[in-house]
Amino acid sequence: MIPIHFAPLQGYTDDVYRRIHHQLIGGIERYYTPFVRVEAGEIRSKDRRDIDPKNNEGVPVVPQIIFKSLKEFAYLVNEIEALGYHAIDLNMGCPFPLQAKHGRGSGILAHVNIIEEVAQAIKEHPQLDFSVKMRLGWDNANEWEPVLNILNDTPLTHITLHPRTGVLQYKGDIDYDAFARFYEECHHPIIYNGDLTTLEQLHDMEKRYPRLAGLMLGRGLLARPSLAKEYAEGKEWSHEEHIRNLRSLHQELADQYARIVKGDAQLHSKLRTFWEYTEPLIGRKPYKKIMKSGNLRNYMSAIEELR
Repeated sequence: MIPIHFAPLQGYTDDVYRRIHHQLIGGIERYYTPFVRVEAGEIRSKDRRDIDPKNNEGVPVVPQIIFKSLKEFAYLVNEIEALGYHAIDLNMGCPFPLQAKHGRGSGILAHVNIIEEVAQAIKEHPQLDFSVKMRLGWDNANEWEPVLNILNDTPLTHITLHPRTGVLQYKGDIDYDAFARFYEECHHPIIYNGDLTTLEQLHDMEKRYPRLAGLMLGRGLLARPSLAKEYAEGKEWSHEEHIRNLRSLHQELADQYARIVKGDAQLHSKLRTFWEYTEPLIGRKPYKKIMKSGNLRNYMSAIEELR
């Protein structure tokens, strides 16, 4: 049985979602926060709320940071350590152009000199556990090679690899050949990330890569929040169990978000994201009714009709 890690997804896996998922479902080794970044010289208020220890009490959470320079890295590390965290994940894989074209996320993989500076800074923080989440490169599937040479000599708890380039985002085929090379050459424990949506795929990864330290799922867990739990239990849930689980999870989220989000329109918009990846699980007709509900009243009625 390989530990399952919940990937960070902006706009989806905030502190409310993580806390409720952990309480009601679980099966997750670590939850990672959507990346924390520097904006106008400081951490955004929404990011501070998301990583506030009071909002993550009892949840095995690791803050993730994104940066384009040693200065940004140092500032974020100091701020997060001051909150009492002992582990930090470094985002070197974000594929979105708004970040990558400014040298953050997968965009930093072409800047080996910055990665060398960050690697040296990591060595100066032995009290912290650092990990890295990365891609093969931004627009070159071989950019990982010089980066891995640096990271192999850097104290890390693990490296998570999504074997696509940043420009592909979530399209195109997974490069399993490149992953196999990385798997053989990496000196650290490796976690695989990318396109895992079924129990069969999880078991297949166990067999193909027996040295894996973990599997990281993102969209697969949004589509099927119980996937890691089913994997841990060694059995697939029935359709009825899935629907009960989804409705229970959604109700708790609705109750919590209602205390935070102002106004029915905003609450409707926020809650609807919960279902964006669930069509294969709930069926096309219920999915369309939920997504086209138009207002909170019609939306909640559509949820009640789920069977």
